[in-house]
Amino acid sequence: MFISGSRGRGVTARTARGGAARTPGGGPGRPRWARVLLGAGLAVVLLAALAVVGLRVLADRYERTITREQLLAPAARTARTDLDGPINYLLVGSDRRPGDIGPQQRTDTILIVHVPAGLRTGYLVSVPRDLLVTIPPGAGYPGGEDKINTAYEYGGGGQHGAQLLSATLARLTGIRFDGAALVDFAGLRNVIDLLGGVNMCVRTEVHSIHTDRVFHPGCQQMDGAQALDYVRQRYDLPGGDYDRQTHQQQLLGAMLKRAGETRLRSDPIQVHRLIQAVGNSLTLDTNGIPVEDLLLAMHGLSAEALHGVQVPSHAQTINQVSYVVLDGGGRGLFEAVRGTRMPEWAEAHPRWVTRL
Repeated sequence: MFISGSRGRGVTARTARGGAARTPGGGPGRPRWARVLLGAGLAVVLLAALAVVGLRVLADRYERTITREQLLAPAARTARTDLDGPINYLLVGSDRRPGDIGPQQRTDTILIVHVPAGLRTGYLVSVPRDLLVTIPPGAGYPGGEDKINTAYEYGGGGQHGAQLLSATLARLTGIRFDGAALVDFAGLRNVIDLLGGVNMCVRTEVHSIHTDRVFHPGCQQMDGAQALDYVRQRYDLPGGDYDRQTHQQQLLGAMLKRAGETRLRSDPIQVHRLIQAVGNSLTLDTNGIPVEDLLLAMHGLSAEALHGVQVPSHAQTINQVSYVVLDGGGRGLFEAVRGTRMPEWAEAHPRWVTRL
């Protein structure tokens, strides 16, 4: 979905700690305009269309467009058959483009969506792409230490890459997931273009290392290609990858705002096109839960009650390679996600939480 950066090199010994540690510049930003809805910006289109065509019709159309695969490894999957209680979903952004068939695909967007019981509040946890983790064996990979985004690549991308990534996250966090979604780059671009572009507010001048574009400070209209180019960038930004995570959240918020501005209610043809684009962008693992039930459960989730969360961590150089390492094991974040104390954790750690 959002792509950037170069591959990390593995660590051959267990964290021979070296280099200077630093914390992200000023901590994560708190953009007042950012709003994000469950589903990494794509489900917002489904929920906006809900009022136009109705739940059953929408779910039926959506079911016919999405790809279903087993994205979660057995060790990362819950045994639940309903949506009662807290929900934890894994959202993975793939950089697959049309025609890509090789295994060398990376993911630079890894999100854990946590919705506490009652389904009235949500937390979008961004996992740093360079986080140093132990990747278990799988898909022909023997296992070892490396950056977390390489787990998807070592698994071969797609279904098997998502499985190895989910197993890595489960081992790191102890979290078992109720479902997972894999979103591809080209599909998200199409959704943005079908929405007529998005309004992005640039805080700091950003130079694209991919297209040579320069994004000047100020709010500006961006099409899909421009918006995705903007959120790919992390070099020369004050907070590096932490700023990019904020820009990703900004894009999702801009998509939500734009979806609310479009004339979906009076344009069923546009609704059909958007549903088609969303469905073609997703590979979904609902863990046996019907899509209709998932949409119905999420329909009551207020955008104003959603929060962006960054994992407590800092950059560290190990064997001349830059990684991100956890601060104190994540300072209890993963335990909060596994249990029922995420609201209390967020209140106690405001530096790492953004109201969306």
